[in-house]
Amino acid sequence: MLVKYWMSKEVVTVDADDSMQDALKLIKQHQIRMLPVLRNGKLVGIVTDRDLKRASASDATTLDVHELLYLVTKIKVQNIMTPEPITVPPDFTVEETAEVLLKNRISGVPVVDHDGKIVGTITQSDLFRVMISLTGVGKRGIQFAFQLADRPGSIREVADVIRQYGGRMVSILTTYDGVPDGYRKVYIRMYDIERTKLPELKEALRKIATLLYMVDHRENRREIF
Repeated sequence: MLVKYWMSKEVVTVDADDSMQDALKLIKQHQIRMLPVLRNGKLVGIVTDRDLKRASASDATTLDVHELLYLVTKIKVQNIMTPEPITVPPDFTVEETAEVLLKNRISGVPVVDHDGKIVGTITQSDLFRVMISLTGVGKRGIQFAFQLADRPGSIREVADVIRQYGGRMVSILTTYDGVPDGYRKVYIRMYDIERTKLPELKEALRKIATLLYMVDHRENRREIF
């Protein structure tokens, strides 16, 4: 899952010499939270809606409305931007990008190619879209969570039982976090299971695996085992 397939390609930018008011208008007009800042076509910084709000609020208690409006027309973006912004290349994976955002506590980054040209932006919202796509939750269905032995074939055994009951699997996710050595958590989302067969399916799965929970998104039903 590479960034270039999930990034926003229509990049809205602002010039370093533009006013804070110009930046505010762009953010409101395009309903975005981040603006790459350019000077002579080169990326020199980034300004976010938080930067703009913080700059506006810093003097708000001492200025009247007219003075505040005058202020936002005179302050330049270069005075409030974050210089030398963090960027990612288009061939980064979305997982690597999520790690960058989390580590640096930021909501998004410009995507810059090997020639230094901005080709897109990727934000938390884009990463949420990736998560929804990967897990298949957008089409509802049923998700089972298991704790399985970390050995070859353990996932296949569970998958075979699900198929026997007509289930069509759309995502399988695994993690080793929060489990004893020798085990892993496995999350399987499936469609096409007849609800009348669910009790029988759960019993069949219990015989070969440790069930953690089941969520039926279509009926908003949740069971913790």
